Amino acid sequence: MTGAAVTTDRAAVLAAGYDPAKPEEAVAAVAARVSRWGRWGPDDVLGSLNLLTPAKRVEGAACVRTGTAFSLSQPFDETGPQNGWKKRTNPVHTMLGTGHEALDGEFPHGIGGADDVIAMPLQCSTQWDGLGHIFDHGKAWNGRDAAAVVRVEGDRLTGIETAAAHLAGRGVLLDVGRVIGGGELPDAYPITADELDEVARVQGVEVRPGDIVCVRTGQYARTRRDGWGGYAGGPAPGLSFTTLDWLHDTDIAAVATDTWGVEVRPNEFDVAFQPLHQVAIPHLGLFLGEMWDLDGLADACAADGHHDFFLTAAPLRITGAVGSPVNPIAVK
Repeated sequence: MTGAAVTTDRAAVLAAGYDPAKPEEAVAAVAARVSRWGRWGPDDVLGSLNLLTPAKRVEGAACVRTGTAFSLSQPFDETGPQNGWKKRTNPVHTMLGTGHEALDGEFPHGIGGADDVIAMPLQCSTQWDGLGHIFDHGKAWNGRDAAAVVRVEGDRLTGIETAAAHLAGRGVLLDVGRVIGGGELPDAYPITADELDEVARVQGVEVRPGDIVCVRTGQYARTRRDGWGGYAGGPAPGLSFTTLDWLHDTDIAAVATDTWGVEVRPNEFDVAFQPLHQVAIPHLGLFLGEMWDLDGLADACAADGHHDFFLTAAPLRITGAVGSPVNPIAVK
């Protein structure tokens, strides 16, 4: 991954006391302050998902009021957001058998069927970043040597399959696009911790330990209206680097957004690439969800005034994977 010069408004990092010209110093300082290495023991493979306890799932189930369900997944098809960066392509779906084959008499007594296959990067559309996805100076989650954890056969310790039974509980929507942006935030807008707290206050919802927090910026709604443009890897509203203390102090289990990369792009330093990821995944052990479709859920939450719900978002049990497609379901 290579850095790139950026021109974004750096007011948030300046106000937080970081020098925009020194991202390495900023990453090191916040990592030392918020690191959870050892919190759940030296052998931990779940990170922040340790906070998603059975009691939290009961709490999430209690948020179901009407039983209305929302899929928070973007489509997985050839018209998706990917443009080839890091060899990420859109899914290619191919039929191995169709209704025509039902007429060839392959099977007895008139039965027929269809089969299909899909080829795609695991992070081409709505997905989770697992704990083996990002490293900081060669260190993976819990201070492990990244080269020993993620090898050619995959993530041997914290593969996404370790999370498969855990990602269900209380979901909270923070509709920053609606509350702060009047519907949509502009690209390169850095969302601060104070703004996250203000949105929660306006919406009348409390962010609690173990929650799965969904942050809507409105960018996905804009792409559906105006086209993908540079959505995949391009400019985007998102979490400011300065929210890392908030992500730590709130003790949330995971955070997801409707953008390609969760954090604001361009990033807030002169030369940087995803510095929030560099701390959130290997140091906080935090699962990051990307490219979620939060629009229908947001409209429903605005209509009934309830911004908490039961959320289930299990990754596929792909052994050794560092990320996974997901179809999150929010039940209000």
